[in-house]
Amino acid sequence: MKISRSLALPLVVVFCVRMSYSQAGLSAKWEELTGPDFIQAIHQSQGVCVLPFGIIEKHGPHLPLGTDLLDVRYAVMNAVKQEYAVVFPEYYFGQIFEARQQPGTVAYSLSTQLTLLQETTSEMARNGCKKIVIVNGHGGNESLLPLFAQSQLASPRDYVVYVFRLPHLDVPGRPALKSSMDMHAGEVETSHMLAARPDLVHQDRATEESGEDQHRLSALPDSVYTGIWWYARFPNHYAGHGEAATKELGEFDQKTWSREIAEAIKAIKADDESLKLQNQFFEDAKHPLDTKQ
Repeated sequence: MKISRSLALPLVVVFCVRMSYSQAGLSAKWEELTGPDFIQAIHQSQGVCVLPFGIIEKHGPHLPLGTDLLDVRYAVMNAVKQEYAVVFPEYYFGQIFEARQQPGTVAYSLSTQLTLLQETTSEMARNGCKKIVIVNGHGGNESLLPLFAQSQLASPRDYVVYVFRLPHLDVPGRPALKSSMDMHAGEVETSHMLAARPDLVHQDRATEESGEDQHRLSALPDSVYTGIWWYARFPNHYAGHGEAATKELGEFDQKTWSREIAEAIKAIKADDESLKLQNQFFEDAKHPLDTKQ
């Protein structure tokens, strides 16, 4: 189509304004972007979108119910400052049946968890997120999310789901832990919140309940698993010593976590093989008898 000189000038002006805004920096938060800016953000992120995955559950007597959600979003938002990606809004629809006896816990049925996550990732992909990175912030999701990722092979799709599991934080230079046992709402998680949201930490209450292991199924061998294991060991939904937490440890771990997420995002941006292999798999799956043996 031929554009006259009189029409070309306004178009150039609008383009320059858009470029100027881009140079000022786009928000990484999905919910803060306008429609036009969302398009630009998807291009800038190379189609990589991050889904921080938390939960709503009790964290001892001293931390907020949304600790895992707050922590993982804090880490992700710092990561995308290093390696830009679009970040999906707060998501807490995961596995937490083991805390249903505690106040404030929100535990959705397993079918709802899987359906909602599938609908969410499908909608993200429809909006241009062809590389979806689920960043886990809750131990109870460590079995759910690999299962979900595996289920993506059930039917063809034009996007890839990546799962970034709980971070490896025991790296050189990390401040030494004071606690010998730390699994939930203890020294580490409390330290993380002292870095992310110190205003929500009530560290003076950390000793109001016991975070000790009750050993109520100690007669069973380690090789035997039962879903009631957590309640048997930690009925207060508290495992550790939150009073031992320090902001120094929290800041170190949060920086480590964010760096690991940013490195993963960078590697995923460069990944051209996963979708190719996934497409080949779906094609091969149509004719399994023709697969070379």
